[in-house]
Amino acid sequence: MSRTLEEVQATIQIAKLKENDLQNTIHCLTFGESVSSGDYFLMELDDTLCKHIEAGKSLVIRGDQDERAVLCSEDKTYDLKIADTSNLLLLVPGCLTPDQLTTDNQASSQLVHAQIWGFSNSYWELRKRHPKLKKLKKLLMENPYEGPVISGQEDVTEGKYTMGDLLERIQASEEELEAQLQTIHACEVNGYWRLLDFDYEMKLLGHITQLVDSESWSFSKVPLSVSLEELGRLEPQEMIEHSLNCYGRRYTDNDEVFFALNEDMVCRATAQMLLQNAVKFNLAEFQEVWQQSVPEGMGTRLDQLKSLALVDRSSKPETISLLRVEDLPEDTLERFTHLFTMREKWTEEDITPYIQNLCGEKQTTGALLTKYARLSTQNGIKVFNSRRPVVT
Repeated sequence: MSRTLEEVQATIQIAKLKENDLQNTIHCLTFGESVSSGDYFLMELDDTLCKHIEAGKSLVIRGDQDERAVLCSEDKTYDLKIADTSNLLLLVPGCLTPDQLTTDNQASSQLVHAQIWGFSNSYWELRKRHPKLKKLKKLLMENPYEGPVISGQEDVTEGKYTMGDLLERIQASEEELEAQLQTIHACEVNGYWRLLDFDYEMKLLGHITQLVDSESWSFSKVPLSVSLEELGRLEPQEMIEHSLNCYGRRYTDNDEVFFALNEDMVCRATAQMLLQNAVKFNLAEFQEVWQQSVPEGMGTRLDQLKSLALVDRSSKPETISLLRVEDLPEDTLERFTHLFTMREKWTEEDITPYIQNLCGEKQTTGALLTKYARLSTQNGIKVFNSRRPVVT
């Protein structure tokens, strides 16, 4: 039964409260029928996400059964974490907060009856995080694209994924997913997103650089139409254009489309081709072979290989080996543990490329190193060690 104003005022007196110190509008709360704590879940949103919802846009929870769920907007990913509260949280539709109440012309108290629709002692807390994208490459590698299907062969659909399929499986927003597909040079073939087999990708790039050399073109001005006409006899034209988009910058001059090949990206891909089949490579020999392998007119530099290859200057002779940042764990602690398992001591120059993508919007690599590594000095050089024993 709902209380009357007189009953409420009597309760205030028993509680030894001064009515003048309270709002003139008093809410009298009652529980609705069949109310339970499992009817509603509460979520704490920041201003950005509130405006996102108010604009009529959606938030999506993503994650397979063996994964912790994340929440995604159209361009960001958030961790979902349950936060407990000692105060019982009541869901009361239409309840007014003190700043929404007006006391003008209210000489006396008034009673407002409100019904509780649900309650909870916890809520979902959101924390912005990096998208979990390592799984993307794993899925696409189930059926890498090695070129057009030869006549008479069956086009297998197993291990192929549409954008909708990937959004169901990958814990990332759509914009983050699309950006990563571009980063790993994936392309859409017959409605499915495919990762090119690396040997096939290098074959396409080789066709382009050989054509540039045979035609004596500048690497900064490769005509699209002529390239498609000449190389379309060897590979699908869409694959030639895809390769140009991956390794060059598209621009228009006098209504004709050209590409400026990126020297660093071409040299980097060539280095990966040389290193992928060797555990370690003598550094001096590698640099010689690498320079001989890139197109004439391009120059190789070790700084082109950041986050791709690791140089060991402590060994005699010095060596280089393949170490791709995308192959490392996505979790920050697991990443550092893995790196210190590989090498006991790291210089800041060596480790930075392998932790940069773990930094948040306002976080630096220096802050990460301070938190997860211990600084020491060795022969006058600053090095970083693990903060805890490394288990091998």
